[in-house]
Amino acid sequence: MRFITRFAAGLALTGLMVSPLMAEPVTYGIDSTHTFPRFSYDHMGFSTQVNRFTNTTGTIVYDKEANTAEVDIVIDMTSVQTGAESFNGHIQGEDFFDTANHPEATFKSTDVHFEDGVPSTIDGELTIKGITKAVTLEVQRFNNAEHPMLERDAIGADATVMVKRSDFEADKYAPLISDDVRIDIALEAIAQ
Repeated sequence: MRFITRFAAGLALTGLMVSPLMAEPVTYGIDSTHTFPRFSYDHMGFSTQVNRFTNTTGTIVYDKEANTAEVDIVIDMTSVQTGAESFNGHIQGEDFFDTANHPEATFKSTDVHFEDGVPSTIDGELTIKGITKAVTLEVQRFNNAEHPMLERDAIGADATVMVKRSDFEADKYAPLISDDVRIDIALEAIAQ
């Protein structure tokens, strides 16, 4: 009986010593001052136009020990910046973003794939104009470290995906203006 009691106590003690070493998932809030989704497209064969959104919110839940993550992003479509005020309004019209009826776009991950301990691709659902399509973001860069100024755990990433405007009923003037659109997102998030 003594052996069983000591054995049980030893297991309990071992569990107490190991559990602090096991990481828990951490929730990071999007740093909207350093997170800018950009989209680019061919403009009539003359140039590649690059525009961005200036108001993005959301969270990322990341467990570096378990190699798991969840991404939930909300983009304020009315914050589009094209470089021209008149075009900012034009692109928010019904033929493109229709922000009067759909002021936000969202991305919610369904699966995050890891390679060598860092995210490599993120499967998820992109919703624009109320239309949801499955997409896969390719992660080009990822970093998890203490933020040197905030002195808090932070993550950063660059990711990209190609979509078709026609999939989201925003294909006016295609193919003169390309149906293919590249979305790049530079993201930073701080542990909450």
